[in-house]
Amino acid sequence: MTTLTPWEQKAKTLLRVEMTKQGLSYKDLQSKLADIGVAEEEPAIRNKVGRGKFSAAFLLQCLSAIGCHTVSLD
Repeated sequence: MTTLTPWEQKAKTLLRVEMTKQGLSYKDLQSKLADIGVAEEEPAIRNKVGRGKFSAAFLLQCLSAIGCHTVSLD
């Protein structure tokens, strides 16, 4: 198992917290991403987030898709 850098862990946690706030599952996230034209399979999303290894573009796509327009980096 690879160890996440502090920044990777922060990105992973940020996305999971925002999903939890809205009560969203990975299936829900897949649907919301599809609504904005991002084709990702649910297992791929789950794996990316679980590993904490995803691009800034993917993070922004996810946050935008779930309607999160403001985040706290504290």
